[in-house]
Amino acid sequence: MGSFICFFRYNGALPNGDRGRRKSRFALYKRPKANGVKPSAVHVISTPQASKAISCKGQHSISYTLSRNQTVVVEYTHDKDTDMFQVGRSTESPIDFVVTDTISGGQNNDEAQITQSTISRFACRIVCDRSEPYTARIFAAGFDSSKNIFLGEKAAKWKNPDGHMDGLTTNGVLVMHPRGGFTEESQPGLWREISVCGDVYTLRETRSAQQKGKLVESETNVLQDGSLIDLCGATLLWRTADGLFHAPTQKHIEALRQEINAARPQCPVGLNTLAFPSINRKEVVEEKQPWAYLSCGHVHGYHNWGHRSDAEANERECPMCRTVGPYVPLWLGCEAGFYVDAGPPTHAFTPCGHVCSEKSAKYWSQIPLPHGTHAFHAACPFCATQLVGEQNCIRLIFQAPVD
Repeated sequence: MGSFICFFRYNGALPNGDRGRRKSRFALYKRPKANGVKPSAVHVISTPQASKAISCKGQHSISYTLSRNQTVVVEYTHDKDTDMFQVGRSTESPIDFVVTDTISGGQNNDEAQITQSTISRFACRIVCDRSEPYTARIFAAGFDSSKNIFLGEKAAKWKNPDGHMDGLTTNGVLVMHPRGGFTEESQPGLWREISVCGDVYTLRETRSAQQKGKLVESETNVLQDGSLIDLCGATLLWRTADGLFHAPTQKHIEALRQEINAARPQCPVGLNTLAFPSINRKEVVEEKQPWAYLSCGHVHGYHNWGHRSDAEANERECPMCRTVGPYVPLWLGCEAGFYVDAGPPTHAFTPCGHVCSEKSAKYWSQIPLPHGTHAFHAACPFCATQLVGEQNCIRLIFQAPVD
C-alpha cells in the first residue's frame, strides 16, 4: 500500500520528536496478516446481560442502544481481503496512530494542556484492500480494547431502508476530497460527514447535533490523494503511494533550501547575507534568518526599528516601500506531503511566515478547514495558524547580493 497520513500543525516532526505511535506522519503498509473485519450476524437484544454476552465472545461488534430495553448488536467476522488501521486519542493497543489536539500557531509544546479534548479516543478506522489498487475506505469510530464500538442512547443512530443500523460519533468524522486530485489545479471539494458504516452525509447543523445530515448517494468513503480527514481537534491529510511518487521529497526541499541560500540573498538595508536555517533547527531563530514584511513581501534581516505609534505591537513600517504590516521570521515548510508541486519557495503564509512554493501556498490558502463546532477557515498546514490578509499568502521579494 505505502500510503501516508500527514498531521496538520507539525512541520515535519513533533516538537519533542516522533516516537512510537505518536508521530507527525504515519505510513500504512500491507500487514503480514490480514486483520480486517466485515459485518455478519445481527442480534436484537432486550437485556443488558444478553448484549454483554455477545460483546464478550471475542469477536468485533458494534452495539446500537435504542432504549434501555432494546439494543441492536452487529457482529463482525474476519475479512481476509482487508487490513484495518485505527486512529484516535487513546494510547491503548487497538489504536495504530495516536493523535492529539492541534494547538494552532507557535504553541508547539506537545505536552500543552488541553482542558477537554474534542477528539474521540477511538475516532475512526481506515480499511484498505490487500490487493491492487489497494483502495482505502474510512469509517467513523474505532473498535476498543474489547473489540467493541458502543453507540449509546444519546448518539445519533438510525435504521436504513435496507434494514441495517448506522450512526454518527459525538463530534463526527469529516472528510473533504479535493476536486481534480492533489495537484496545483485542484479545487476544494465539499466537506462531508462519514458514518460508522461508511456512508456519506451532508454536515449536521453543528458538530454534535443529534439530527444527521442528508445521505449523499453519489459520493463514497473511498480516500483519494489529498483527501482531508477532520477529527474535531486534529486534521489529517491522506496521501496515496502514487501521489507521493510524483511529490517532492524531504531531500528535494533541503536542496531548495541550499539553492536559495547559495544565491546569497541580502538584507536591502543592512546588506548582510541571509540564510534559511537547517531543517533540524526550524524552531530556533538564527542570526542570518530572513524576516519579511507580510503586507508587501520585502525580505530583510532582523532589525529593531520601524515601529509606528499608530500600528499594532508586531507591525512595522517597511523601509523599502513604507507599507505597514506584520514583520515576522520566515520558516521553510518542511513537511513534503503538504506540497502540491516541486516549485521553489517563493511565497509565505500570513501571518505565520511559513514559506513554500507558489502553487502550494495558493492551494492551501483556498481550503476551508473545520474550526470549532460550525466554523471554517483557511489555515497554514505547517502550523495550523488561521490565515489572514487579502490572499492569505504573499509573494516574497528577495534582494540579490550587490557584488
